[in-house]
Amino acid sequence: MKSNCLFCRVVAGEIPSTKVMETERVLAFRDINPGAPQHVLLIPKEHVADSLADLDLTDPEVTITWIELLKLAQEIAGGSPDFSDGWRLVSNVGENGGQSVFHLHMHLLAGRPLAWPPG
Repeated sequence: MKSNCLFCRVVAGEIPSTKVMETERVLAFRDINPGAPQHVLLIPKEHVADSLADLDLTDPEVTITWIELLKLAQEIAGGSPDFSDGWRLVSNVGENGGQSVFHLHMHLLAGRPLAWPPG
């Protein structure tokens, strides 16, 4: 755990969250500042990387965690009618990419048209 990392503190229970689902390696919880009616954050419980750019996919444990994160996104989206009209899975990388918390995470968004490019 990185003591100054917001998401590490969420995993440790130091910061409250509205849990959606979890596995041994991954936690999914509601975003406190949602960008869509359905906005779930999916994070590894262990701080394996600051962002997708830093992810070491040669490490088998990290690869398993990454796959589990993607499977959990599928499970959440597939198990809720709120995602039936479509959904988006996003990983922001770096400040210019919109990243504000430097702990690998994905945003699962749904519940409104998600046009691209945004805005």
